[in-house]
Amino acid sequence: MIKLTNVSKSYGKSQVKAVDSLSLEIKDGEIFGFLGPNGAGKSTTIKMITGILSPGEGVIEVDGVNIAENPTLAKSYIGFVPDNHETYETLKGIEYLNFIGTMYSVEQTALKSRIAEYAELFQLTDALPNMISSYSHGMKQKLMVIATLIHDPKVWILDEPLTGLDPQSAYQLKQLMRKHADCGNTVFFSSHVIDVVEKVCDRIGIINHGKLVAVDTLDNIRADKNVSLESLFLTITSAEETEA
Repeated sequence: MIKLTNVSKSYGKSQVKAVDSLSLEIKDGEIFGFLGPNGAGKSTTIKMITGILSPGEGVIEVDGVNIAENPTLAKSYIGFVPDNHETYETLKGIEYLNFIGTMYSVEQTALKSRIAEYAELFQLTDALPNMISSYSHGMKQKLMVIATLIHDPKVWILDEPLTGLDPQSAYQLKQLMRKHADCGNTVFFSSHVIDVVEKVCDRIGIINHGKLVAVDTLDNIRADKNVSLESLFLTITSAEETEA
């Protein structure tokens, strides 16, 4: 569903690559966890997959579509929850969701049904008639999650999606991730909450200094089945720091 081939990215005239020759293939029907220290290249990779940034080198495909050659079609397959919760503050919640649905050409009956379903799930129904500027951080996060689901994307990309969510909403989000993947879609999940990644992801990729240093199921990555993902992550990234 997502394929990166020898993708690299540098900023400005820097000789240091934020992402360095990254090749990765993410399958249909899986939740893929993407981990890395701060500055490792996670956000740059996500921004390239979603078309926010263009790679300096390499090819990115979403469901077989080259995002550089057909960006509109490729982006139509993606639902993206960024880590900054940027929305249109001067709109009401319901206006924002209707706007997003219209942008993705969602049929009106389906749009109304999905908004009602997800708003109820995340306990946001009563807040939808209110201005987004009045929302709390957690409410804005819920709104963003709903907005990315109403066009039923083949690829759901979540960058730190649990930030600001109450325990009930966090649980519902994890359930939706599993359901979305089980329907044959792909969930790309980046988070610093390593124990959640360990519990919900089918495969895991670890990036450090712009390079993919590990990618597989957790059981295949670790030799000792009793070692936690947190310990493994620290061991791998520390080894990379030493080599660097």
